[in-house]
Amino acid sequence: MGPPAPRDTATPAPTAATTAFRPELQGLRAVAVALVVVYHVWFNRVSGGVDVFFVLSGFLLTGQLARAAERGVGLDLARRWSRTVVRLVPAVAVVLAGTVVAAALLLPEGRWVQTVREVGAAALFLENWQLTADSVDYAAQNNVASVVQQFWSLSIQGQFFLIWPLLVAAVVAGGPAATVRSRLVTALAAVFVLSLGLSALLTAQDQPFAYFHSLTRVWEFALGGLLALTIDAIALRGRARLLAGWAGVLGLLVCGIVFDVGAVFPGVAALWPTLCAALVLAAGSAADPRGADRWLAARPVQYLGDLSFTLYLWHWPVLVLYLVAREREQVGPLGGAGIIALSLALAAATHHGVERPLIARGLGVRAGFRLGAACTAAVLLLAVAWQAEAASRSVVTARVGDAQHPGALALRDGPVDPAPLLPPPVAVYDDWAAVGWDCTPMAAFPSDVCAQPVEGYPRRTVVLVGDSHVQQLIPALEPLAAREGWQLVHILRGACPFSTASEVDPGDLDCVAWNDAAVAEIAALGASAVVTLGSRDVRVGPTERTPPGFVEQWRRLDELGVPVLAVRDNPRFDVGMPDCVAGGDPAGCGAPREALYPAAPPWTAYDDLPGNVAFLDLADLVCTAEFCPAVVGNVLVYLDDNHLSASYVASLAPLVEADVRAVVGG
Repeated sequence: MGPPAPRDTATPAPTAATTAFRPELQGLRAVAVALVVVYHVWFNRVSGGVDVFFVLSGFLLTGQLARAAERGVGLDLARRWSRTVVRLVPAVAVVLAGTVVAAALLLPEGRWVQTVREVGAAALFLENWQLTADSVDYAAQNNVASVVQQFWSLSIQGQFFLIWPLLVAAVVAGGPAATVRSRLVTALAAVFVLSLGLSALLTAQDQPFAYFHSLTRVWEFALGGLLALTIDAIALRGRARLLAGWAGVLGLLVCGIVFDVGAVFPGVAALWPTLCAALVLAAGSAADPRGADRWLAARPVQYLGDLSFTLYLWHWPVLVLYLVAREREQVGPLGGAGIIALSLALAAATHHGVERPLIARGLGVRAGFRLGAACTAAVLLLAVAWQAEAASRSVVTARVGDAQHPGALALRDGPVDPAPLLPPPVAVYDDWAAVGWDCTPMAAFPSDVCAQPVEGYPRRTVVLVGDSHVQQLIPALEPLAAREGWQLVHILRGACPFSTASEVDPGDLDCVAWNDAAVAEIAALGASAVVTLGSRDVRVGPTERTPPGFVEQWRRLDELGVPVLAVRDNPRFDVGMPDCVAGGDPAGCGAPREALYPAAPPWTAYDDLPGNVAFLDLADLVCTAEFCPAVVGNVLVYLDDNHLSASYVASLAPLVEADVRAVVGG
């Protein structure tokens, strides 16, 4: 078998080449990256192309390692890792550095902190874990897509190229060279089964968490590895080879149409694109002018395969920054063509100016590691400098409640002269009502009940129960609770309002079970009062409603003798209000009140409400008589498109005190 083809050097993760150049493999890279880019730019969807890259990575690296082991020449892991570093890190550093500079100029300040955090994670090949952490942090889920989010897949591949050779080395050390292949097949089959099982399980339980998790993707690499180890035994001939190649290509092209990939992957559904890629590889060269491999081997397709790595990296920040600069949510035909053209130009420049020259130099092991360390350090220093600038802009001496920043009090007392906004725009996404209280497990559900620390025995126990729109109210209640010796307790679950049904996702039976357990906890606590939502879905329409499940829960608490303060929900918008304000026209950010709130609150439609419920109409505290603005009293009302900022909620404290006292009592 001959050496790798020189052109086989640029993939969405650097890979060892096969012993003979396979044009259909390079063509698969081109198809995969084209699908990723086109679906992202024009359809705002995920295509399954990334899964193809994972299979190809497993195919190439496993094949090379297996052949080296069978020849008894040694795996030389240090040299392999060094080559991987040279192929990956310099190009990554160029893309990240360019992205940081462009983002600092174009992104609203409110998105700086998130972006800096993710740039650091991307530079260290940990972006998928950063996104995994965000998927279980409900407050972080409201972050808009960052300009480096595409690095999640590259991070997984980087981790694969670090760990996979160690797995192969362990198997190689377990017996003679003559049985390496059979032992590797057994090991990879076990990895495939275990990882696919975990993937299916986690995808069913928590799909956003599973999507970015490394272990839910390992089976895709293992599938490629199994194919590399057994492909010589696959004897497709004639028409079967022809059909397999085209079935694989056509299957890839329609994958993103058949599946909502971003919502159902990486579970069993991800077998579709991965098996399609396997079909193309198994078909190989059909020796027929009608074969898919002839099309995949065309020179333009091969060149696109060469650019696949850098095109994948560049297209996403170009797309996101275009949308920010043009203040749009979608891309039109001409705009999309411009994004792709610019991405291709940047990809070609990075490929020819960085990737190929460095690979051609054939750096030694130590030189390769030094180069990678220098490039990574440069990106991290750039991120630190940006973080320092963001931190300097977040330092303020003013506070909510002073004469220039009355917040909600301006709705009662009248407007004030303009002043720098609170929270500072650069820190608005972190202005969340987070609490570090003492938490204990619920008795009947794997979740927590968290209690505010108090000295001595509390005079009253006030329980906040529901989703994040209840949690955000805590800063308005804390001052009164502190003065009166009350203890605040929260029982919260993201996207699960306090109801007898699952209001956000009708199929979420865990939400229903959690709500039942919450009622039991409230009873066990001997709650003096409960604070929860009285309505939801306040959107332009208006669409506000009080679900029957809300009322049923109030009745259950009435039977327990627990008073309820039901708070009218705040508006939800189609765009983030801080980004709108950063656009330069704060007065135009928001919506007419009559478009969001009906004249009569939705609970008034019920003629049989339980007697334990009192209502707090939040509409009067976030809107004027005519408009629901994004800024009130020089305070940003919202931290995203639907959550109130902690600063603004704190300004509500004197305005809600009487309503809260009336329910909680002395």
